[in-house]
Amino acid sequence: MKKDRLYFLTFFSIAVIFLFVALIASQYFIKVSANQLIEVQVESTKREANEVANFINYQFEQGISRDQVIKNVQETISKTNTDSWFISVFDWGGKIVCHPNVVELGLPINSSESLLSSLKEQNSSDDLYDILVKNAIDSEKTIISEVIHVSPIKKSDLIVAANVNVISIRNQMSALKNNFYLIFLIMGILVIVLSFLAVRIIGSAYEKQLELKNSSLATEVVSLSKLNTDLVSYREKMVEVTQENKITEETSDKERKRILTYIRNELVPTPIKDIAFIYTENTITYVVCFDGKRSTTNASLDDMYANLDESLFFRANRQFIISIAAIDKIIKYGKSQLKILLRSKTSEEIIISKNKAAEFKQWLNM
Repeated sequence: MKKDRLYFLTFFSIAVIFLFVALIASQYFIKVSANQLIEVQVESTKREANEVANFINYQFEQGISRDQVIKNVQETISKTNTDSWFISVFDWGGKIVCHPNVVELGLPINSSESLLSSLKEQNSSDDLYDILVKNAIDSEKTIISEVIHVSPIKKSDLIVAANVNVISIRNQMSALKNNFYLIFLIMGILVIVLSFLAVRIIGSAYEKQLELKNSSLATEVVSLSKLNTDLVSYREKMVEVTQENKITEETSDKERKRILTYIRNELVPTPIKDIAFIYTENTITYVVCFDGKRSTTNASLDDMYANLDESLFFRANRQFIISIAAIDKIIKYGKSQLKILLRSKTSEEIIISKNKAAEFKQWLNM
């Protein structure tokens, strides 16, 4: 249940983060793309208006009358497409004299001073999207078209205007928005699903590794617990054996009661039952008792071990011989190694190697 909840929270977090990023990024990309598209169309319409103005001026220079010029221009632009960008002509009074739609002839021209000033060539066109799409709708009436550029005719009251169909531009921008939102939606679904699957796969692999480690750890804990249990049983068994040995007077070399050791120049008999461990350091063999008392012997570690009862003493490594009665705890150390904690008042740490661990376990089970 906890695992499913974690996956759900992961999925939810990825979805929220992507939606937040997509919301900001989509608005930026829409505005940049719209500005670039509108800017190209605006510049093209401006050039067209300037060319028509030059054409009208040429006709006036040739002596053609004003009415004939207007007639010629009307015939040229009549029935041209007004769905987006188109050319019209109006006089100083603001009345339309030439328009692709003859119904508009004689009507006042729609012109916004703020729009015209914003679209001057020397000004930045970064706000074209806001101007044409958001601010081109009058609060009282819907404006279908707007003048975005004017080109006056020399020595005449005529002005050529470049117009934009605001409704059409809004529709184009709406379609552009929908395309962007659709792309981000598809990307979002793919990113979220693939991220969720990746998290689930990685999480499952990690869980399997964790389960293997936990299983191995549990096995080691059981093994160590059994080892310590065997140690307690063996210690109790050895107490009984020791009590039985006190009754009999028979002894052998391995059942010696004491050994001779030295404390400085003094020869001291040390009872074997008091010995916690024996170790060698710098070619000197030391005998350490449970009370922490330390003495030396001339015998090597091999000779000492040969004269001790193997059921009571164990050769832990090249440096130490330990007494079964001195072992307090056995804990895991490193990989497959064991650390022996003693009951004596010393601080030595005795490590049993991986190769010796199996022999040590068998010795405890004797």
